[in-house]
Amino acid sequence: MTEPCPLCQSPDCHAFFADKQRAYRQCRQCQLVFAEPASWPNARDEKALYDLHENSLEDKGYNRFLARIVDPLTDRVSPPAQLLDFGCGPAPALANQLRQLGFEVSLYDSFYYPETQALQHSYDAIVATEVIEHLHQPRIELERLWAHLQPGGWLALMTQRVIDAKAFKTWQYKNDPTHVCFFHERSFHWLAGQLNASQLNFEGRDMVFLQKPEN
Repeated sequence: MTEPCPLCQSPDCHAFFADKQRAYRQCRQCQLVFAEPASWPNARDEKALYDLHENSLEDKGYNRFLARIVDPLTDRVSPPAQLLDFGCGPAPALANQLRQLGFEVSLYDSFYYPETQALQHSYDAIVATEVIEHLHQPRIELERLWAHLQPGGWLALMTQRVIDAKAFKTWQYKNDPTHVCFFHERSFHWLAGQLNASQLNFEGRDMVFLQKPEN
């Protein structure tokens, strides 16, 4: 019996691509592509791979990469709004940038900032940059984040999107063993419907903003 889609839980998933490392399936309902769950790393191996990353608060390239989400975010929320940087990693460079702009930013990362107090509050915006492709239970996690948004708040996501099987074959993004779920544009439309989002906005090739209804 094949595993259901990690996002929408549909059992209607088909073989999408396979290489020497992993096999991938695609959901016919929401178009999410996901690596076969048997190939997903366990928490210990996952953290060991993250620990190899050399991102730091002083890394100019890393800061430039994350800064791309700042302008579209500040078009939607203004200081001193309360923000959550979800999955911030060991070097929360984006939170540092946002604090410099006057935002109040809380941190949560299951490996590096696991204090659950941050998940006991509501926020004007929640930002998850290069996070959702790592989630083993994306529906549960995204619904949890949605519950922590204030009415009218924004969920800001950064992740590269699946285009088609031909592009996937040479897509470097899939080669990171901690990347297990790959969102298609239609995946976000499904998510917006599931969350009853009042707005779904795409910015560039890898940013998505969903707004929670005002009431």
